[in-house]
Order: sequence, then structure tokens, then C-alpha cells
Amino acid sequence: MSLFRKIFGSKNKTAQEHVNYEASGKYMPDVKLPIDERFTINFKANGGKFLYCIDFNEVIENLGYIIEENKWKNEKMFLIDNKLKNLFKPVPFNTSKSPKEATYFLSTCEYLIANDGSLLISSNQIAEKNLNELPTNLVIFATTSQFVESISEGLHGIKTKNKASIPTNITKIKHFKIGEEHDFLSYGCSSKNLYLLLLEDL
Repeated sequence: MSLFRKIFGSKNKTAQEHVNYEASGKYMPDVKLPIDERFTINFKANGGKFLYCIDFNEVIENLGYIIEENKWKNEKMFLIDNKLKNLFKPVPFNTSKSPKEATYFLSTCEYLIANDGSLLISSNQIAEKNLNELPTNLVIFATTSQFVESISEGLHGIKTKNKASIPTNITKIKHFKIGEEHDFLSYGCSSKNLYLLLLEDL
């Protein structure tokens, strides 16, 4: 992934291609940024916070930092997916099955949408709950292989992966700042304080 390897270094020793955008000239066609860069720019513009992880040990470590930074150690975490509980077993949790009793929500997502920096989720992650029923604080675990260009590409991916039973309650999380307008896909949601734990898997 170009952006992350610029920051953290490539996994191999091949030379990185250098593009001098300023030397392109004003009449040259616009250079389209790689999908990971576009997502990162838009996600951060939305107010989201992400931690890039090169392996799962870093995911565990960064989740611990998030909990420590926000003083959530003695707070309850809302959890729907029990697979995540086993996956993050090294981190001690006080879990709750009720979002009203929880301070934060730990989940995965379906896709990361590059063109608007949003996260696509479904009933696989939130069952039949609305976004405004979830805690204000969200911690989402995702991988770099989940980047897609657009909502339509994400919806197609969900349909392709779940041919036997297409999940319901498909929505997107985009609003990480108070007072932003919502669109129909995020109808009824409130702004969320969102951390993205992004694992390199490509």
C-alpha cells in the first residue's frame, strides 16, 4: 500500500517510484492518488483517528493504548461479535450486551470507502441496531484489503461475499464531527468518536 509504505517502509527492497507532482505542469491531467491515500485523507477530514499496524501484535498494543488514553480500563465495552472477544483475548475487557451500559463499541466493518472516507457496516457487525443506539465511542478493526473505491463497489462486495444470505441493515459511518449533515445511508445516526485499527494484510 503506497501511503503506508512511504511512511513505514516497503516490505521488499525494490526502489519506490518517485513522482514529482509540481513538475507535471498545469495542463497535465490530474494524478489520481492511490486508494489508501484517498481514504486516509478523507477519513481524517471526517475527524476519524486511525492507527496503522504492521502485524496483529501492534493491533493489540494500539488497542491497549486507546483504552489507556481514554481511561476506559474500568468501563464496559459493547460487543456483538464473540470472535473478536477471542481474537483480542490478551486485552482485558469488561463486556456488556447492552449498548446503553457501555462506553465504547468494538467491531469490524465490511469495507473502507476511499472516495468519502467512510466505513460500510451491516448486520454482520451491528445486528439490527441503528447507529444512534451504539455508544458514542467506536473502535473498528479492519485490514488494508478492505479498501474499495465507492459505496456501490462495497455493496457489490457484500452481495458477492454473502450469496447465501445477504446481510441486512447495511449502513455507513462517516460523521466523526458534531453538527455534520447526514445522507440517507446514515439516516438517524449521531456523530461518533471513531478509532480505526488498520492492519496491513497485503
